[in-house]
Amino acid sequence: MPITDPEIITSSKNQHVQHIRELLAKKTAREEHGSFIVEGVRLCEEALKTGIPPRLVLYSDACSARGLELVQQAGTAGSKVFLVKHDILDVISDTETTQGLLMVMQTHPLHLPGQMDFVLVIDQVRDPGNLGTILRTAVAAGAQAVFCTPGSVDAWSPKVVRSAMGAHFYVPIVLKSWNEIFDLCKSQQQPLTTYLAESAGGTALWKADLKSPIALVVGGEADGASPEVKKAVDGLINIPMPGGFESLNAAVAASIILFEVVRQRSV
Repeated sequence: MPITDPEIITSSKNQHVQHIRELLAKKTAREEHGSFIVEGVRLCEEALKTGIPPRLVLYSDACSARGLELVQQAGTAGSKVFLVKHDILDVISDTETTQGLLMVMQTHPLHLPGQMDFVLVIDQVRDPGNLGTILRTAVAAGAQAVFCTPGSVDAWSPKVVRSAMGAHFYVPIVLKSWNEIFDLCKSQQQPLTTYLAESAGGTALWKADLKSPIALVVGGEADGASPEVKKAVDGLINIPMPGGFESLNAAVAASIILFEVVRQRSV
């Protein structure tokens, strides 16, 4: 469906273009404005399913028919919509090949549940692709919240958002200090047991009681979790590896652990 008389952006110096550049490049800008960027038809479609109108929509003449339907939907919901020259969108896009559609979304539309019994804590995970995959897996496994400590990569960065494939719209993602996370876990009506995934030591994953209320902590790729986390958790769990490797990729390890929770709670 054609967009009737859209406002047109023809200059890369336009204030909206500059704002998007800033959001794509700077964590501080995303935090200051409470906004992040989604690109491409699939992610924009997931964004609109939330029912929260985008703050800004840019599209080019390369936008597909399906993408134009999303633009129309966003405009009807009250979003600011602009048609932009494709070469401008191509330059500011964080993707290798732009689909001609970009939206600015609100960062924190989801609230923490009143009571939680299955949460994931990310500590010192610095690879955007790993964090995005972990977020996607956490949603699939039914985690009620994901907490990220300040030592991790920004969960709202373009590469994380792209890797997560829409997970940001299905689970609360909250940045807090470890002490705040620990206090929140212990203040639940049924306090959560905190388990840290380690490559060695502790209880084998299959033997740990994951049916009770838990917070699973996944550490970074190189050095694992921070010393304060290692000191404070209630217990350690490990993934038995008879093949002899020392450790797994953080996203792979998180996936195995998350779905062991699903398995235990389904039997």
